[in-house]
Amino acid sequence: MSFFEAADPVFSTYVLGNAPLKQLATGFDWVEGPVWFGDANCLLFSDIPNNRIMRWSPDTGISIYREPANFTNGHTRDLQGRLISCEHGTRRVTRTEHDGTITVVADSYQGKRLNSPNDVVVKSDGSIWFSDPHYGIMTNYEGHKSEQELPCQVYRVDPETYEMKAVVTDLDCPNGLAFSKDERTLYVADTGKIFDENANRLIRSYDVDNQTVSGGKDFHTVSAGCADGFRLDENGNIWTSAGDGVHCISPEGKFLGKILVPETVSNICFGGRAKHQLFITATTSLYAIKLNRSGVQKP
Repeated sequence: MSFFEAADPVFSTYVLGNAPLKQLATGFDWVEGPVWFGDANCLLFSDIPNNRIMRWSPDTGISIYREPANFTNGHTRDLQGRLISCEHGTRRVTRTEHDGTITVVADSYQGKRLNSPNDVVVKSDGSIWFSDPHYGIMTNYEGHKSEQELPCQVYRVDPETYEMKAVVTDLDCPNGLAFSKDERTLYVADTGKIFDENANRLIRSYDVDNQTVSGGKDFHTVSAGCADGFRLDENGNIWTSAGDGVHCISPEGKFLGKILVPETVSNICFGGRAKHQLFITATTSLYAIKLNRSGVQKP
């Protein structure tokens, strides 16, 4: 049985027939937020319900990086290579300094507590952009059940002043997000309010002009499950999580093909020697596959 399905002939050139999908680690509850550290030759990712950040390395295998971890979800790196994390448990975004100390980047907006920061990216100007849906405070499974004080929005944090601005305000529950290579487009997944069976789940795209966002149009709806987390490759294709694996979407919003994964995928990132290895967090396991594509990691 093939590990992929091509909807467009070009997708068959993106995958390698002799490069298998590998399960690197398993036994978790709900894994999320993979981020590659090339200088340390390792991947960090969150095991949210078990309140820990895991570390995987091809040299040493799997280990615990941080426990407890405040029910951390998404991660990225800033322009100085520091870890930026979204914490459900403390309802904040933090930065891990090179000496291991923790700096709070954002925990409130206009005097009210954030909901449960979910995913995060850093733009080339150093600004931090993150989504703030309510998933981490609706139950005790991925954080602490708490009162929601703010609408679910996407925020931009100034790298110098830490001033926050709500930049995307028209989604029910913004989740995964990523910039196009030229940073003129911001893609945001709306995964809908929790327990809403009729939620509209799709990827939206927005025009970006420096610090401001405008427009907003429906870009793509995956055919299985929903788009949660995603990243872009060198040609602007979006590789997104889905209910049956990882879907590849062209810059025009066309479905090109999918990598089949035996568990529901939550998020992905590119890494490895040439950023050609796709790391996949999927329910209870971490997977990886080598592609004939390289990722665009910001930073």
